[in-house]
Amino acid sequence: QVQLVESGGGLVQPGGSLRLSCAASGIFFRIYSMGWYRQAPGKQRELVAIITSGGTTNTADSAKGRFTISRDNAKNTVSLQMNSLKPEDTAVYYCAAGLGSSWSWGQGTQVTVSS
Repeated sequence: QVQLVESGGGLVQPGGSLRLSCAASGIFFRIYSMGWYRQAPGKQRELVAIITSGGTTNTADSAKGRFTISRDNAKNTVSLQMNSLKPEDTAVYYCAAGLGSSWSWGQGTQVTVSS
């Protein structure tokens, strides 16, 4: 059974930084693509960044230059370093694990950017 547990969310001022982490269990982590998605109130869930099993990354235009996704296959974790945060980054951030067309999701962690 796949289990994804996010941590690191919270309240931060504009321009600040946060680091989200996701601990995965129940999967052969190193063969999975891992991603971060977010959903703001009243909006659809959107991709923030993804990292493949081979380490290739893809980051949404809205996050490029500010957010960095990374993975540690030894620890079964994926992280999202978020810098220069903006109020529009406020959302629930979800960790996802994908193999082929099958994706599993964590419960999400709230990120609020506000002064």
